[in-house]
Amino acid sequence: MGDNQINSTDHNRDFRNKLYEIIFEADTPAGKWFDIILLWAILLSVLVVFLESISELKKDYGDIFFYLEWFFTILFTIEYALRIISTKKPLGYIFSFYGIIDLLAILPTYLSLVIIGSQYLLVIRILRLLRVFRILKLTHLVRQATILKKALIASRGKITVFLFAVLTLIVIVGAVMYVIEGPENGFTSIPFSMYWAVVTMTTVGYGDVSPQTPIGQVFASIVMIMGYAIIAVPTGIVSVEIADAKKRTTTQVCPNCSKEGHDPDAVHCKYCGTPINK
Repeated sequence: MGDNQINSTDHNRDFRNKLYEIIFEADTPAGKWFDIILLWAILLSVLVVFLESISELKKDYGDIFFYLEWFFTILFTIEYALRIISTKKPLGYIFSFYGIIDLLAILPTYLSLVIIGSQYLLVIRILRLLRVFRILKLTHLVRQATILKKALIASRGKITVFLFAVLTLIVIVGAVMYVIEGPENGFTSIPFSMYWAVVTMTTVGYGDVSPQTPIGQVFASIVMIMGYAIIAVPTGIVSVEIADAKKRTTTQVCPNCSKEGHDPDAVHCKYCGTPINK
């Protein structure tokens, strides 16, 4: 009995390892085929959502679209369950970036049973195509994406301070323009004047409201010029961080936390310390 239990445990472990290799890794023929089929399924499922949104097609082929949506949803649900089963620590995958995206890719169909129209949110499945960079071995693109992510994370403090300063400036500009123009010229309140300030400083310029007095027009011109300077600030912040974040990375996936972006010579995951299979 003891030997049978050991053999059963070893068999289950081998099965999970093989399943993990197929589902999470694209280095083997089976894993590559699995991911390619998955990508085509994602594209077709998103195409079904697009076509269903066309009223003429929905009227004629609504039932077909309905069955196809459920077919793909059940397929992705099975895949999601297999991913949880095959990984050593399911919570690591569930709360990872791809794990959350995979879950969101199947929820809308089930929600459509309660909330009518929520199935159109299935277009979020398009985010799953991010795996194409790993599947097609576009390592240099993965590396660039990792660099960008590191730069954004490193610059979050500076950008937060910058956004706070911009919001403060918007409040001041909105209040000043409200005092200069007033309700008679379309600036009916300070919040609405702040909306004008946002539109003007971001150089969008909807034109739904504009200053009518000479003083207001001069002030608006100053705000417009400030807008160009403000737009350049976050670009400079991120650019500096990108220069500091450049570092080689690989597409190796951690078997524990399911995160990528490891150094080529990494032996352990830099996020959780788990040994990485080479």
